[in-house]
Amino acid sequence: MPSPRQLADLPYARHLRAFDEPLTDGGDYDTVHLDGADFDGAEGGNARFLECAFSSVNFTAGHLRGARFNDVWLDGVRWVGTDLAETDWLDAELIGCVLAGLETFGATLHRVTFHRCKFESVNLRTATLREVTFADCLLRDVDFSGAALTRVEFPGSALEGVRFAGARMDGADLRDATRLEITDGHDALRGSVITGAQLLELAPMFADVLGVKVADTGTASSRRTSDRRSGRR
Repeated sequence: MPSPRQLADLPYARHLRAFDEPLTDGGDYDTVHLDGADFDGAEGGNARFLECAFSSVNFTAGHLRGARFNDVWLDGVRWVGTDLAETDWLDAELIGCVLAGLETFGATLHRVTFHRCKFESVNLRTATLREVTFADCLLRDVDFSGAALTRVEFPGSALEGVRFAGARMDGADLRDATRLEITDGHDALRGSVITGAQLLELAPMFADVLGVKVADTGTASSRRTSDRRSGRR
């Protein structure tokens, strides 16, 4: 897994210009650097961010639904209670970011990497994730219901209370996840890759999905022996 890039490593770093203005709906932002800014209740629906960098920026509430993030780099960004539904992310890198209470349903993420990010109560229902990597992240109470996960990886990440009901997986790789706690949607793991140890941990849930009753070995034979001794047939 490659190390996260620094700001100076970005191919467009020398073209970046400081940006400290309010965001606007439908705004067009090209090669700007948002550094240390606080966007409380920002209105940036359908905005377009191309080759932009975000450093230590805070987004609280606000509306960025339908925004497009193309070739962007985010370091230490906090997203809290923000509407990011139906956003489009292409070639994005997020480092040490916090994402809490977000509406990101219907979003499209392609070639996106999350490094050491914390997800808390994030709604990714019906989202499309393709070639997305969650590296050393914490995903707590994240909802992937109805989402499509293609070649998605979770190296070093902990999944706690994650939901996959109705999700579709194609080559999703869960083998390197440090924790795999799935609340529902175990049947949606079809098409994913897991380890033998993970299979043993998930076996009771798989049995429940299949309607298989698991009982201690020997119980049936012991009952038959007891019936013979009592004369019951």
